[in-house]
Amino acid sequence: MTLHTFSLLFYVLAVLCLSVSAANLAWNGHTTPGSDTPSPFRPYYVPPGAKGYDSDSPFVHYSDGWREMHSQAYVGNSLRQTDRAGDYATLSFYGSGIEVFGNCDPYHGIFDVWIDGSLVQKVDAWCNKEYKQQRKYWNFDLQDKKHTVKLVNNPGSTRRRATLDAIVVTRYSDRTRTHSATSAHRSPSPLLLAEAGPTEEWILNQTGTTGVHAMQLAVISPTHALIVDKVEHNPLTINGHPAWAALYNLKTHAVTALSMRSNSFCAGGTFLRNGSMIIVGGNPVVENKTAPSDFGDVDGLQAIRFFHPCDSQSASGCNVYENHARIRMASPRWYTTVVRLSDGSAMMIGGSKKGGWINNATVNNPTVEYFPPKDIKGSNGMPIPLAFLRDTLNSNLFPIAFVLPNGNVFMAANNDTMIYNWKDNSEQRLPSIPNGVRVTYPMAGTALLLPLSPDNEYQPEILICGGSTIDDTKPGYEISSQDAASKQCSRMLLTEAGIAKGWETEDMPDARLMPDAVLLPTGQVVVLNGAGSGTSGYGNVLNQVGASNADNPVLTPVLYTPSAPRGSRFSSAGMPTSKIPRMYHSVATLVPDGRIMIAGSNPNLDRSEKEYGTEYRVEWLSPPYMAKERPQIKDATKQLEFAQERVITVQLPPNAQDVKVVLMDLGYVTHAVHANSRMVYLPASLSADRTELTVTAPPNGMVYPPGPAWLFVVADGVPSIGHSLIIGDGKSPEVDEKALKNVLENTGPDQYEASKSGGEE
Repeated sequence: MTLHTFSLLFYVLAVLCLSVSAANLAWNGHTTPGSDTPSPFRPYYVPPGAKGYDSDSPFVHYSDGWREMHSQAYVGNSLRQTDRAGDYATLSFYGSGIEVFGNCDPYHGIFDVWIDGSLVQKVDAWCNKEYKQQRKYWNFDLQDKKHTVKLVNNPGSTRRRATLDAIVVTRYSDRTRTHSATSAHRSPSPLLLAEAGPTEEWILNQTGTTGVHAMQLAVISPTHALIVDKVEHNPLTINGHPAWAALYNLKTHAVTALSMRSNSFCAGGTFLRNGSMIIVGGNPVVENKTAPSDFGDVDGLQAIRFFHPCDSQSASGCNVYENHARIRMASPRWYTTVVRLSDGSAMMIGGSKKGGWINNATVNNPTVEYFPPKDIKGSNGMPIPLAFLRDTLNSNLFPIAFVLPNGNVFMAANNDTMIYNWKDNSEQRLPSIPNGVRVTYPMAGTALLLPLSPDNEYQPEILICGGSTIDDTKPGYEISSQDAASKQCSRMLLTEAGIAKGWETEDMPDARLMPDAVLLPTGQVVVLNGAGSGTSGYGNVLNQVGASNADNPVLTPVLYTPSAPRGSRFSSAGMPTSKIPRMYHSVATLVPDGRIMIAGSNPNLDRSEKEYGTEYRVEWLSPPYMAKERPQIKDATKQLEFAQERVITVQLPPNAQDVKVVLMDLGYVTHAVHANSRMVYLPASLSADRTELTVTAPPNGMVYPPGPAWLFVVADGVPSIGHSLIIGDGKSPEVDEKALKNVLENTGPDQYEASKSGGEE
């Protein structure tokens, strides 16, 4: 079935709408004062810790041509406006970030932004209809010191109107504090570090800002990464309100807002067999619970949002599609994990029906379901109960899951593990994670399926690092942000002999909760981000820092070499230390050029500038291989069928000896879960003239689930830039039309909260 037919099928099916009481509202477990008086979701917002200057502030100085306007729709009921070219306004301030607000409409023109005497941007304030309280300029990359901003009505603009409603100033220095000496800040024990030769330098740079907070992250093309957040007051705007999704240009650092209808707070996602991405689940509309604004979104709990393949270098034409009347899950899922299966379809695993903090039997969704829907053991598309997801309460949200080379799915939740045969709906329980370490939300650790190789017939091995031993039956008032995280890494070979042997454990140099584990094309793993104590979430425990449930950020990455002897696998040699805490709602991913993109951190209900504040700054961790002569892929296929041989043209560094070819899925990253992250070595032979490599694709969709991939050539431990391709036939996943029809006839769109609008936006 083609993608076009696949989409049309959803459009023409009828839908049965169910009515559900608004008493079933859900929220993220935290309510703020004033949240029972909603106001419009406009971009103007002064985060806690920031300072707002109204247009009539005595600190803002104007040239003669400005006139004062009054309306309840303006910030502070007042606004300054001019239609005279060359008019300017100035403000001197101390801070590291600034946002400028005003109106936009068809009459507004261009204004120039000068900071400290330098022209930094020309801003076009035109829009097709009038919007008030709009963020027209923002910059969070200033040095934390005194600055002067000057806004000039551009003399060359044919449209002459300029307005200033308010200015917001942020200061990153207000977030800093003196941390207690904990394991998160001690120097790593030399006994835990690899005995390396001369130090090779890793470089950490801070460049770019994301525009929307980076709660979810996925590389979607050679030039762009998709960033998804929850509904909140982000700097980037779209259609007159703050955006909660965007595309980030990996080369220019530009951000482009995406329109999303539903609240994607704590959603999951995956690519499908044809290269499309789905983003599933999220939060309901909870306007009288989570914030003092009417966000204008719709229920995200059952949402399936489509992002179709988009290679546009400018991000033009890229968009998110959702229509809950025709495309949705059968059950609500908040904090769900999504994996791509061996047939290129998606499995949605577990989650919560309503939200909250620590899961419980009342809201637990102990089921899996599929997209497109499947008829497994008579389920006819409806959710399939898993005993594992009942037995692992309470700390079992965002389960860890990876597709194994035999097509089954490894799962970990709380401190238990299993292998799930989804085709016959059977569970094989595995040994529990040792020492009582819990590894899923809110005691989140991180995990990877280690690289698969034909040399050992693709024997799968799982690595799980970090987490916590906190008792998940305790209420929040008995848990502290200072409760220690775990240093433990657990590793198990999922063969009969390996399972019988059980988990092998070793300690990281530092304890980490909410870390990220990123596979490099070299087969090594970088563990970074996270906190040394507490739990995931915000507003729930004792000794919160700001609203954060966690404290003691771990600021130095560590390199893990799976092939090294036990006891010498970790190394911090040459690793830089960041100044930016990356804790709850942080992300990190490998990008095609071989660097690691690091973003996010927001343990807050809405955007905040207090510690630990909402982070929009992006960091880039460059491994030592970035500074070396690198192999190049000169020509390669855009599609590779299973078991197929193809020749790729390469340029290798002189005298390169060890040449490997690897296939990688960079994953869908959120909440320390790197769903679908994968690396497979491909059989390869080098031509006599060293310009061609004959490579053989994975044997089937169990070794590498069909869909998008990145091809890297690695010469003597130095990788090329990744080459984008599709593995498999590139077709849409097969549709069981009977199961699909059954789901639509027996569920309703947004049935756990009535939508504010129906159908397509």
